[in-house]
Amino acid sequence: MVYEQYLERVGAILREIRETQGEKIAQAAQAFAHSIQSQGRVFLFGSGHSVIPVLDIFPRYGSFVGFQPIYDPRLMWFNVVGPGGARELLWLEQREGYVEIVLQSYNLRAGDCMLVFSHGGLNAAPVEMAIEAGKRGLTVVSVSSHQNRKQREAKHSSGKTLADASNIAIDNCVPPEDALISIDGLAEKFAAGSTIAAVSIAMSLIAETGALLAKAGVPPPTFVSPNVGLPPDHNQRVFEAYEKFIQGRQ
Repeated sequence: MVYEQYLERVGAILREIRETQGEKIAQAAQAFAHSIQSQGRVFLFGSGHSVIPVLDIFPRYGSFVGFQPIYDPRLMWFNVVGPGGARELLWLEQREGYVEIVLQSYNLRAGDCMLVFSHGGLNAAPVEMAIEAGKRGLTVVSVSSHQNRKQREAKHSSGKTLADASNIAIDNCVPPEDALISIDGLAEKFAAGSTIAAVSIAMSLIAETGALLAKAGVPPPTFVSPNVGLPPDHNQRVFEAYEKFIQGRQ
């Protein structure tokens, strides 16, 4: 069955991530934990489908205060065509200069971290987010396809890909075309792999960062499922901790 082929391919990608990217994941988690423990923050960014791991990091059950997503509705889709559509998004994320405007609403400081997701790692939005964060003294971590980086030239005027603009560049180990399943007689492939890879890397970073903070004696305020038996106001206190976290930087 074709679905079995897909699951096998995804399993192989996750095994490759574990075998080849573990050291970089550990390095990134060390940087994140150090930033959070030092009253800094870990910013998160992705555009297009690469916003999915950003949405999944925080807020959600099993994650914690210390991460600040950078959302821009113009770099996300809410429709297929028309207002909020994919065509408009795809055009904008390739235009240089827009991210500098987005960052006017965020207070980035040296000692913070920036985690950027982009499968291709070539569009202007993720590349410029990494470049701008680096200029401001942040540790930049990226998750992208390094196979794509090897096969395609940089499109940004700086000559850099996302990996080039990062301090720690994690390979999602997904092929450049992203889709994993070939069908005889069709040029197109089906069923993408980069989202599963990116979310798996994201959760690995959450797990390692949280463990490091706990071992350091500073367990972070963590969202939990109502099924775990903690007090009913636990998540409300997490929201309050996040509000203080945001207000402390304004």
